[in-house]
Amino acid sequence: MAEIEKNPPVARPCPICGKPAVERYRPFCSARCADVDLGRWLKGGYVIPGEPLDEAEEAPPSRDRDD
Repeated sequence: MAEIEKNPPVARPCPICGKPAVERYRPFCSARCADVDLGRWLKGGYVIPGEPLDEAEEAPPSRDRDD
């Protein structure tokens, strides 16, 4: 049988600034780049494309009730 040669995984650069990634903050190079990425997620900077929703589907039902 032929032995499968195991190569170490290719190190990818930081997705924010392009510097080499650091193991502690992987896949980022620093805490700053990790925080920048988190901020983009929280502000809606990353969006998965899809079909537009109707306005009625976007708004949650009203909870204003006079009981």
